[in-house]
Amino acid sequence: MLHKLHYISQGATPNEHIKNIESVLNAGIKLVQLRLKNISEEMYIDLGHKAKELCNKHQAVFIINDNVNVARSCNADAVHLGLNDMSVLEARELFPNKIIGGTANTFDHIKQRCDEKVDYIGLGPFRFTSTKEKLSPILGIEGYQNSIQKMKNENLTTPIYAIGGIELKDIESIINTGVYGIAVSGLLTHSNNKENLIKEINKILYHA
Repeated sequence: MLHKLHYISQGATPNEHIKNIESVLNAGIKLVQLRLKNISEEMYIDLGHKAKELCNKHQAVFIINDNVNVARSCNADAVHLGLNDMSVLEARELFPNKIIGGTANTFDHIKQRCDEKVDYIGLGPFRFTSTKEKLSPILGIEGYQNSIQKMKNENLTTPIYAIGGIELKDIESIINTGVYGIAVSGLLTHSNNKENLIKEINKILYHA
């Protein structure tokens, strides 16, 4: 099963993404997504190889955001698809026996993703976040409670990661809604003591 704490890369430059990935891996992260926008595929592949090498060194699962071609080229463990990216079916054909995750913002999206048989769903945003250009309506705790309840009613069991502007103080109440894990970006990127923070988060995630 996937780790419950999922780091999504960020940085002012593509190389900063790699630097930030390395520092969270050194601090103990085991699930990393390289999320680069507005760069050439060639550069994405190049940086994908670098990130994959770092993840291998730390026995971490490596996910590429949005681009199946890049994921294949750098032999990533997984690809994460947004709602407007390639279809899951097509991705499965091109990228067999790998983990495929998908974004959802509403319960209808969750149902769609479950029908498509993704391996996990990133459901958000929890609150406002500046890392997303076009933000969907924020869910808050209530949004996760409602979604998880509806999933139970319909026997949908795909693991859900909460995502979007999550802070340390939010994690316990988010996990108590029944989501599987959380995906964070800024919380870890900007931390001065990543190792302690990761330990603290994992304690909540695995004992809540």
